[in-house]
Amino acid sequence: MSERNAPAPASNFLRAVIEKDLANGTYASRRWARSPGDAAHHAAGEPDPAKIRTRFPPEPNGYLHVGHAKSICLNFGLARDYGGVCHMRFDDTNPEKESVEYVESIKEAVQWLGFGWDAFGASQLYFASDYFDFMYRAAEYLITAGHAYIDQQTPDEMRASRGTLTEPGTNSPWRDRPADESLALFREMRDGRHPDGAMVLRAKIDMASPNINMRDPAIYRIKHAHHHNTGDKWCIYPMYTYAHPLEDAVEGVTHSICTLEFEDQRPFYDWVLERLAEGGLLAHPLPKQYEFARLNLTYVVTSKRKLMQLVTEKHVSGWDDPRMPTIVGLRRRGYTAEALQLFAERIGVSKADSWIDYSTLEGALRDDLDGRAARAMAVLDPLRLKLTNWDEIFGDRQAEPSSAPVHPHHPERGTRSFNLTREVWIEREDFMEEAPKGYHRLFPGNRARLKYGYVIECTGCEKDADGRITAVLATLVPDTKSGTPGADSVKVKGVITWVSVAEGLSAEVRLYDRLFTEAHPDAGGRDFLTVMNPDSVRSVQAFVEPGLAAAVADDKFQFERHGYFVADRVDSVAGRPVFNRAVTLKDSWGK
Repeated sequence: MSERNAPAPASNFLRAVIEKDLANGTYASRRWARSPGDAAHHAAGEPDPAKIRTRFPPEPNGYLHVGHAKSICLNFGLARDYGGVCHMRFDDTNPEKESVEYVESIKEAVQWLGFGWDAFGASQLYFASDYFDFMYRAAEYLITAGHAYIDQQTPDEMRASRGTLTEPGTNSPWRDRPADESLALFREMRDGRHPDGAMVLRAKIDMASPNINMRDPAIYRIKHAHHHNTGDKWCIYPMYTYAHPLEDAVEGVTHSICTLEFEDQRPFYDWVLERLAEGGLLAHPLPKQYEFARLNLTYVVTSKRKLMQLVTEKHVSGWDDPRMPTIVGLRRRGYTAEALQLFAERIGVSKADSWIDYSTLEGALRDDLDGRAARAMAVLDPLRLKLTNWDEIFGDRQAEPSSAPVHPHHPERGTRSFNLTREVWIEREDFMEEAPKGYHRLFPGNRARLKYGYVIECTGCEKDADGRITAVLATLVPDTKSGTPGADSVKVKGVITWVSVAEGLSAEVRLYDRLFTEAHPDAGGRDFLTVMNPDSVRSVQAFVEPGLAAAVADDKFQFERHGYFVADRVDSVAGRPVFNRAVTLKDSWGK
């Protein structure tokens, strides 16, 4: 499997579990037939070359988000670090909400993050729907062994008889129907002879169990729906809690790592596997499920339903809107795979729920881009600056060559070249007619340096009929060019970024911010749409160094003093890039 510059692993309880299992040889006897299958299938195989097997099992019913990125890095990273393999498995047991579009987007996201599923000479890409035949066979075994029955109660009746967290459930009137009768009805369900909701197959466990998930959970339901992978072959589909352990078992998974909401389902996970092992369909050692705390990140929502609502109601431009917490959105915003890996490593793995501040995610991106992003000057709120003594200093020359390092800490990356001309763009905030104490940029009579250029002295400004400042006037101070012997002859406190009026590139720059104004947008059932940030995106017409005309999609830059930006991967065209702000230089949220 591939990965790019993964951070050094930190110890956590999952690593401790794996290391103990490896030391004890817990899974050393496993055999692997080079493809998923039942006990007999694997018995004919060779000893498993993978020391452990994990899996990343998303349902293809939406685009992956930052929480999935944590799970991807965890599962693929553990397999990588312990000589194993992580399976890429699509948990496609719910045909109504799944599509090939989501399958392809998930595959692309995992690979972009730096991971793959080819290992030990074979692809480990699987679909749960490929196991429908085995799941059905296993269900028939559970019926014949007296561990499952067909229930014809209505959904409301089943709900009422299930009990509560403090009161036991009551048995279904169909619970003791003969196995051959349940088997016949189950086959009728399979053959499409009953409508949706007419009956379900339930496991027969214990309606008085203190764990409500063990009170005869449903394991198969009728659903006449077209499936993206199996077409119309099936009109009954397994419930996730039943399918999940079977998927792990046929794939030889050793460590099934889930988020904490599945902790109460673990007894059922084990029950299913043990019953099928008793019947010879599965072999020991069986997979074990372990739970960790899911990612709770401030200022975002990660519910697929709510993300879908943002998209379908057009509150955002799509799944890849740079304000979205989806992996495609983060990528378009300017996040790198390495930054997300670094973020996942920093937040760690635990069994206790906690909230991670959004600034931690932004900090990981800053730390990654600081060492890699080329530098450039850009003016986002342009104001014209006229150098009134240009001819006195340069005569007929229309441009004065200037240069700067591509990256200040990596001289091997060379320099970038641009010209100083008689008129340049500066930020509007870099001039004030009446400056307060401590303001070191331009105001009449004050001197400042044009970065990588000359010291200039402000002499005044021009205004239009409405009194709006249209241009700043200044004179160049001779023999003060950066990099020359006279550069330090005049001391100034202010340094100003600029772009040539004659040669600068006009570019659309999109200034993105957090999508919500509240740290917990949907807290307490609140309508998260009511706390959307009205200033989460602002588009400006800026001027950037002429060399940025060569920028292509996903190129990253630090616009000096402004932050880190990326050439938009959708809207940029040759010679006319559009830039997205990925993150500011410092965390200034709420300050």
